[in-house]
Amino acid sequence: MTVGPWRGAWPDDPRLDPELLREGDTRNVVDRYRYWTVDAIVADLDRSRHRVNVAIENWQHDFNIGSIVRTANAFNVGGVHIVGRRRWNRRGAMVTDRYVHVQHHPDVDAFAAWAGEEGLSIVGVDNLPGAVPLESTPLPRDTVLLFGQEGPGLTDEAARVCELMVAIAQFGSTRSINAGAAAAIAMHAWIREHADLSSVEY
Repeated sequence: MTVGPWRGAWPDDPRLDPELLREGDTRNVVDRYRYWTVDAIVADLDRSRHRVNVAIENWQHDFNIGSIVRTANAFNVGGVHIVGRRRWNRRGAMVTDRYVHVQHHPDVDAFAAWAGEEGLSIVGVDNLPGAVPLESTPLPRDTVLLFGQEGPGLTDEAARVCELMVAIAQFGSTRSINAGAAAAIAMHAWIREHADLSSVEY
């Protein structure tokens, strides 16, 4: 919903952006963040970020990363991690990358070292041999969900650093689903298991 210029007495709130107050706020943000600066929104989100992170291998400039970032913002994950190529297509993120901490790791080993330092379990999401059903498998609270490229899936290097491998149940004719959709399903599975839903505004 778009809101126009501020009406009434000028508010004395350092979180508010004077330009947005003057011109109106056309951004796709929830109502409580209307007129807030980006920095103020990020600072507020940082106080309640979840202990789930999301990572995706980016060896072939995957176009799904933008949509994954957008979903990660919706679930207020701890961060999004790009493993491999630093550059990624931001178009699908719809500027939500402003509100999510996006971190780059040059290779799988560097990513795994970071996860270890943060005390996060690496959970691979792919229908590889030995994977267990996401639908019936508890996910660690402190975790990073790792996804492979669209098509080839997780590399052998990435699969080796996973403490757990889960697969999404499928019933159709194709072997895999879109990486962006898979990430959304897996993030929501974590949310259903671990998030405090009492603070959600509909």
